Amino acid sequence: MERVWVVIPAGGRGQRFGAAQAKQYVLLRDRPVIAHALVAFLGEPRIAGIQLVLPGENIATGAWRELLGPVPAPLLPPVVGGGLRADSVRLGLEALLRQGAVPSDWVLVHDAARPCLRREDLLRLLESLANAPQGALLAVPVADTLKRGEDGCSSGTVDREGLWRALTPQAFPLGALLAALEAARAEHRQITDEASAMEAQGWRPRLIPGHGDNIKVTLSDDLMLAAAILAARGEEG
Repeated sequence: MERVWVVIPAGGRGQRFGAAQAKQYVLLRDRPVIAHALVAFLGEPRIAGIQLVLPGENIATGAWRELLGPVPAPLLPPVVGGGLRADSVRLGLEALLRQGAVPSDWVLVHDAARPCLRREDLLRLLESLANAPQGALLAVPVADTLKRGEDGCSSGTVDREGLWRALTPQAFPLGALLAALEAARAEHRQITDEASAMEAQGWRPRLIPGHGDNIKVTLSDDLMLAAAILAARGEEG
């Protein structure tokens, strides 16, 4: 039976966030954002290992241990990330293969800057894999009216029928995802998420409805919203 692994790419600096340190290490309710991103995966028996992909200086100095604090198994030794998210994911997948994963295993890729993943959404995604041979991802139907902008003005309304907002985790067979990322790299094609790499190879991953509060911390205001979400759930800092 295929095992399930997790890759959490956190190799970037999060320049849009505007903080002195990478956004994944900014404190959210007294813990780094990335520590919250790990919570839903810890204690899940189907997870064989969690591979963090971090900036090289954090690994060399051991700073990640101090920032993250004690984390129980199945956290694997972190590896150095790349210049782009797709590079970091690729390096994380290669690290899993070196540590005993096989190409047919499943891998879940989750943003380090998404600290509000609900465990129920993770379980729904995991349960979907039995009927998702071409992969699956958490997503939310687009509810807002979408505008097309030109020169700072609205030039039209985009039909939102059938549009979804992609979330993470996104789940794919490890070997197929690695091949798709390598193909995109060879073709100098920009990849915005793992599903886009697989779609370019002709795959049609399943959309698994998730909750809209699985937000990504990109700007400083997002940190306040994430804190409010976790507080409303009664989760400890």
